[in-house]
Amino acid sequence: MAVRFSPLASLVVPLFFYHWCSSFLTPLVFAIESQKNDPSALSKRASEMINLKQYDEALGVLGAALEIDPNHSEAYRQRAYIYRHKCRFDESERDYKKFLELKPKSASAEKELSQLGQAKSAMESAHSYFDSADFAKVLEYIDKIVLVFSPGCTKAKLLKLRALLALKDYSSVISETGYILKQEEDNLEALLLRGRAYYYLSDHDVAMRHYQKGLRLDPEHGELKKAYFGLKNLLKKTKSAEDNLAKGKLRLAVEDYKSALAMDPNHSSYNVNLYLGLCKVLVKLGRGKEAITSCNDALEIDGELLEALSQRGEAKLLVEDWEGAVQDLKEAAQKSPQDMAIREALMRAEKALKMSKRKDWYKILGVSKTASIAEIKRAYKKLALQWHPDKNQDKREEAEAQFREIAAAYEVLGDDDKRARYDRGEDLDEMGMGGGGGGNPFGGQQFTFHFDGGFPGGGFPGGDFHGGGFPGGGFEFNF
Repeated sequence: MAVRFSPLASLVVPLFFYHWCSSFLTPLVFAIESQKNDPSALSKRASEMINLKQYDEALGVLGAALEIDPNHSEAYRQRAYIYRHKCRFDESERDYKKFLELKPKSASAEKELSQLGQAKSAMESAHSYFDSADFAKVLEYIDKIVLVFSPGCTKAKLLKLRALLALKDYSSVISETGYILKQEEDNLEALLLRGRAYYYLSDHDVAMRHYQKGLRLDPEHGELKKAYFGLKNLLKKTKSAEDNLAKGKLRLAVEDYKSALAMDPNHSSYNVNLYLGLCKVLVKLGRGKEAITSCNDALEIDGELLEALSQRGEAKLLVEDWEGAVQDLKEAAQKSPQDMAIREALMRAEKALKMSKRKDWYKILGVSKTASIAEIKRAYKKLALQWHPDKNQDKREEAEAQFREIAAAYEVLGDDDKRARYDRGEDLDEMGMGGGGGGNPFGGQQFTFHFDGGFPGGGFPGGDFHGGGFPGGGFEFNF
């Protein structure tokens, strides 16, 4: 059977409930209202708020207490404590002095006032050390004095973070800004410093999010705008360099890499890759000296960067620093023995080093490596006449040595097969040439050199050399 309530009952029940609640709530409301006019009760309430670290709310309650009773000493002391905690030093000092006027013999208040003075002085010193770039001292004064006596001093914490950032302790900056942002999620300076820490760790996406959040709160914040647009332009210039490299526009890529590097010379974790990219492009362009400088810059940041080491070896090949190239490429090959490109470059470097230690027959004859056989013959005839020992009686030993060098050079370069082997860097010792080294290159054997038409004007003037005749159609000599 359904239960029915009359309209009268629906009015009686709420009315009864209201009177029942009122019997309990009225004394509570009265008590709260009475506290508003009781400075001691307000001071007690503020003390509870301080214990809960509700400092801003406590300041409001203490202000109300002092409006009711301007001589309420405990309210002054509580407020002085909060001001000191938040490093509002001048306001704290004023309230401590007011308290001591009302309670002149309070040793504990005098001690707190002394601590306030120490914290204030240490904060000033920390700022001074920061301006002189002594960041370790900044940390010492803030950690050992300021935050001991004023643990809620956000200004000191932010100054400490700037010092940590300057000392490149990015993980500590990220950790400590996290604590600040949990309490003040809209703290713009904490967002900026945390973003910069991620930026210098090359975590650019996270850095960008911090900058953007700060700029949503304050679109005109100068440092946040500078950081945001600086990062945006850096990434844009880097992409331009990479795109130009991919398109084969190497000179444009060089300019883009250099522009990107100039944007923030302190961004080491990112610049190491820019220096490496620049080095690689310069190697492709054959600008060895500049490439070496760029690879050196990369290796100064990261001494274990294998690609920078191998690219520096390639660059040293370009400037004909054979020994330096072998040293770099050998070290790179030891670190990455399976890298065939490095092993191939090392073989080239070792070959070039070996070739550099042999006689440069082209240089001895004064001809280029692309000289024709006719040019080689003309150079040989000219030098053989110039250094004929009979024409250099006053320096005969030197002339004989030069004459042997010239003859040995022509013996190799005047023969297509020997010249090709020489150009390939093959070992000419197998030919009995001794690589053109010092001493008698002919091993005591007889060598005959023939020239079409002989020397101009017939044989050598001045007679025979070591018994060998020089007829007009050719000549021979024996060593």
